Formats: sequence, C-alpha cells, structure tokens
Amino acid sequence: MLARCRIALGIFIIGLILSGISALPLRWELSILDRWLDDSGNLGHFISHVHSALVQTYSQFPFFGYGTDWLGFGHFVIAAFFILPFIDPIRYRAVLYVGLFACAGVIVLAIVAGPIRGIPFFWTLIDCSFGIFGAIPLFYRLRLSRKLADS
Repeated sequence: MLARCRIALGIFIIGLILSGISALPLRWELSILDRWLDDSGNLGHFISHVHSALVQTYSQFPFFGYGTDWLGFGHFVIAAFFILPFIDPIRYRAVLYVGLFACAGVIVLAIVAGPIRGIPFFWTLIDCSFGIFGAIPLFYRLRLSRKLADS
C-alpha cells in the first residue's frame, strides 16, 4: 500500500515539475503551437493571438519573461513540499489537504479571472482541468493513507 501511496503522489509531483518546466520556454513553446495549429479554429486563433502578444511584449519589455520564470520556480517549490508526505504518508497527510485546497483554488481563479482577463471559455476549462486532474491523485492518496493509518 505504501508503494501505491508513493506512485499516486509521484504522479502529482511530476505533474507540478512538468508544469514548472513548461513555464520557462513559453515563447518557444507558443511558437511551436502557433505553427502546429496554424490559426485553425478557436484554439488556433487564440494561440496565435497570445504568441503574437508575447513576441511583441518580449521584444519591447523582455523582463516580463521573468514572471514566467518565477511561475516555473513556484511550481518546483510547491512540488518540494509534497516530498514530505511522499516519505512519510501518515505524518504529513495535512500537506495533501493543502494541495486539494490549491486544486480547488485553481478552478475558482480560472472561473473568476478568466472572463475578467478576456480568456476564452474553452481555455478556462483547460485551466480548470489542472485543478481537477491534480485533485485525483491527492484524493486517492488520502484514501490510501487512511487505510495505512488504520493498519
């Protein structure tokens, strides 16, 4: 059962790390997506618009990229907090509740801030999915840690 706890939490930690890594080369990633989607449909148009804005912003104000560097770093720091319950699944169970709270916060932020910032609804749903899919391994992990504590 301990192995299943660690696998579930490992998936969550890896997801955070990958999200953090993806925030660093944002301009490069968007250029690839922009070429790949080729302005097709709503998603392609949105990606092209965001890529164009990012290119213009970075050319005039390159320090704005520093914000996404810190975003990536924040993901790494958050992932580090989950090492404690990875090592000791019962003692550090409270960290999982904080993680679930953060997953819920992702959904609330996307629903509230998305329309205010002019984010298309389909992209708001994509952002909400991070909170939903992040919560799945945490809920599973909490269930397993309860069983571990009872045994």
